[in-house]
Amino acid sequence: MKEALIFDLSREGRRGIRFGAPDLPSRPVRQLIPERFMRSEPVDLPELPESEVVRHFIRLSNFNYHVDKNMYPLGSCTMKYNPKINDCTADLQGFTSMHPLQPESTAQGSLRLMYELSGMLGEIAGMAAVCLQPAAGAHGELTGILLIKKYHESSGSKRDKLLVGDSAHGTNPASAAIANYEIVSVKSNAEGRTDIEDLKTKLTSDVAALMLTNPNTLGLFEKDILAIEKLVHDNGSLLYMDGANMNALMGITRPGDMGFDIVHYNLHKTFSAPHGGGGPGSGPVGVCEKLVPFLPVPVIEKNEANGTAHYTLNMDKPESIGRMMNFYGNFAVLVRAYTYIRMLGTEGVRRVSENAVINANYLLSRLLDKFELPYPKPVMHEFCISGDRQKKQHNVRTLDMAKRLLDYGFHAPTIYFPLIVSEALMIEPTETETIETLDAFADALLEIADEAENSPELVLNAPVETPVKRLDEAQASRQLNVCFFGC
Repeated sequence: MKEALIFDLSREGRRGIRFGAPDLPSRPVRQLIPERFMRSEPVDLPELPESEVVRHFIRLSNFNYHVDKNMYPLGSCTMKYNPKINDCTADLQGFTSMHPLQPESTAQGSLRLMYELSGMLGEIAGMAAVCLQPAAGAHGELTGILLIKKYHESSGSKRDKLLVGDSAHGTNPASAAIANYEIVSVKSNAEGRTDIEDLKTKLTSDVAALMLTNPNTLGLFEKDILAIEKLVHDNGSLLYMDGANMNALMGITRPGDMGFDIVHYNLHKTFSAPHGGGGPGSGPVGVCEKLVPFLPVPVIEKNEANGTAHYTLNMDKPESIGRMMNFYGNFAVLVRAYTYIRMLGTEGVRRVSENAVINANYLLSRLLDKFELPYPKPVMHEFCISGDRQKKQHNVRTLDMAKRLLDYGFHAPTIYFPLIVSEALMIEPTETETIETLDAFADALLEIADEAENSPELVLNAPVETPVKRLDEAQASRQLNVCFFGC
């Protein structure tokens, strides 16, 4: 994993392209271009043939870690492999040539796809209706919280608090704060699940909703969910589910059947669309029947006439919270999710979750001899182990072991989250990884644990094989500079 700078590869006189005679008026260039734009010296560009330029950048691109290269074990991120058929359908000319302002009559295929996707997502989660507009998971959270606010305002109820579990994703309290709610943390019990007694003390008359992730970030299912649901609804509050971990539930159980009023989905997680820069994301929101009038506009509706379906965008929803995006959503992501669900079918959707749970429990079983397990097993789709043993006995932190994983060719799992686990490693293998990949990852972590015991300096100085060694992350976060050559 070494590559010289392109300037070091340069050799004087080598050329990648030759230009013909300039097609310019006969006047000198200096008469055509203002003096202030003229260079005093020739620009310093590398000189290479085209073949070497291409190979240089291809070699650099292979340094990047991505889901097509190897396993991405980030907990709660569900970094599964994205089937290429999803990209093929999203690239169909009928979709890529669409414009969001063209007449509805010319967009019937796209409207039908979105209408049917909403229905499939609603069926999977047991919700009455689904809005596809939100552009990301956190955007979906904000949409859900605005629905909560609108619901209580419409009934004349003044509630200014939101309850959030202490192992929740950081976006939960952030989204609540944006909506001007006071955030109250609910503790976890000794099992890593919601502490019912603590919840009871905090369910006051000014609580608008409880935000819950199920299964939670420890990979544990809230087995008292029906008791929690009754407490919340008896208080006149709503129950919101962060759907980041839906990959554990599909086809097995449904949030709507547990009593959740709102759930957001992550199409870029559960439904196999790319993440981040390869995305963008998508965070649809599903709601129960009493919240349907408040959904964002426009609402896609299906109208039947003479045996023919016609799809429309209805803006006439007086109780709606309004638009959440200029247009309808990240459409190419919606096409990918639609393709993924249709390809799987009902039985395939269930197998996704079953295999995700099996993979997580298998991987956990491989690691238990060397790492602490702060909360009991079995787990669902992910698990959280601790590097406390390595830190206390050998002064090797979880961060050091995560850096060492890079030398073994693996991306690190999520570390130091959730905050209720000391020296946390949160690992989610997803259903797409083979037993050979799981074993290779487990072997790497176990070898690193042995290194921490027998050769701690090796781990403390990791990574040692990568082109860029250990960075000062604290300084990087305080002096952000994403430009090259220190510009």
